[in-house]
Amino acid sequence: MKWVKINAYEVGLVFKDGAYKRMLKEGNYLIWNQEVVKYNLAAPFVAPVELNILLKDAELAEALYVVEVKDNEIVLQYENGLLKTVLTAGRYTYWKSIVNYAFVRAEINKIEIDPSIDRNILQSRAVAPFVRSYTVESYEKAALFVDGKFVKVLDSGTYFWWKNATAINTARLDMRMLQLEVNGQEILTKDKAALRINAWARYKVVDIERAVMKNKEYDKQLYVALQLALRANVGGMSFDELLEKKESIGAGILEAVQAEAADLGVEVKDFGIRDVILPGDVKEIMNQVLVAEKKAQANTIMRREETASTRSLLNTAKLMEDNAMLWKLKEMEYVEKIAEKISSISVNGNGILIEQLKQIFSPQK
Repeated sequence: MKWVKINAYEVGLVFKDGAYKRMLKEGNYLIWNQEVVKYNLAAPFVAPVELNILLKDAELAEALYVVEVKDNEIVLQYENGLLKTVLTAGRYTYWKSIVNYAFVRAEINKIEIDPSIDRNILQSRAVAPFVRSYTVESYEKAALFVDGKFVKVLDSGTYFWWKNATAINTARLDMRMLQLEVNGQEILTKDKAALRINAWARYKVVDIERAVMKNKEYDKQLYVALQLALRANVGGMSFDELLEKKESIGAGILEAVQAEAADLGVEVKDFGIRDVILPGDVKEIMNQVLVAEKKAQANTIMRREETASTRSLLNTAKLMEDNAMLWKLKEMEYVEKIAEKISSISVNGNGILIEQLKQIFSPQK
C-alpha cells in the first residue's frame, strides 16, 4: 500500500497485473497492490495498452480527443491556433485540457484543395510534401489536363493541388507578342533569278484551346504557312518587281496566311522581308548596272551644266557686242583679276606701248 499524488495538469491511469482499472485526477490516493502511470495533460497521449480497451472507460474517453485518419486523408493538427504537424493514416489521441487543439481534415485522393485552407499553410514545411503547386506568370496562360483530359484554362497566378496518384499536366503558352524568323529561303523568281530571302513575322496566341488542343506544335505549322506564302508571292514576281515591291509584299503574305493562322489559334500582326541576298554573278551584274546608271546621271548633269554655261556666255557676248562700255568694264574686270596676283609691273618701251596702255585704261570717246 502506498500514497500516490497526482499534480495539477496531470492524470494517472491505474493498472493491476497489466489490466487497466480506472483514471485518477488531481489529488492524493492510497494505492494497494496496483501500478499508476502518470501523464502530462499538455502532451499527446500515448496509450500503454490497446487504445480500444482504455476507451471502454467513459470518463477516460471523454477526456481524450481521438483522431482517426484514413488512408486517403491527412489531418492538419493545430495547437493554440498554430499548425503543429500533419497527421497521416492512423489513430491519434490528445488530452482535452490546457492546450487548445483543432483538427482540419482533408481528402487527398481528390486534387482540389478546400479554399478554407490558408495558402500560406499549403506552402509551410509540414504541408508542402503533400501539395503540388504550379505558377502561371502574368504574361502567360496554361491549359490544365487531369488524367490526360483537358479541364480548363488557367489564368496567371499560383495554383495548388493535393499530391496523389492523379496525373496533372499543364501546357503553358506565352500570350505576349512573339517574333518568328523565316530565314534562308532559297526562291526562284518569275524570271528564274535565284535568290535567298530572310523574313520575319510578329504574331500572338489568341485562342489557347485551339492552339494546344487542335494543333501539334502550332508555331512550326505557322512557320510552314508563312514559308509557303512567301514562296508563292515571290515566285509570281520578276526580279525587278520584287526589288520594287519589297516593302509592300508583307501585306499580301499576311492576307494569305490569316485564315490558316486563325485555325492555329494565333493572329499574325506583321510580316516583312529583311534581306534579299543575290548570287555572286547576279550581284556583279547589278553592280555594273548601278555604276552605268550613275555614270549616265553624272554625264547628264555635266552636259546640262555645260549647256547652261555656254548659254550664259552667249548672252554676255551679245550684250557686250551692243554696248562698248560693257565691253570696257569686262576688260577692266579681267585686268583687276590679273593685277591682284601681281605685286609690281615694270614697263619699258617707246611711245607706242604707252599709247596702247592709255587706250586700255582710258574710256573711248
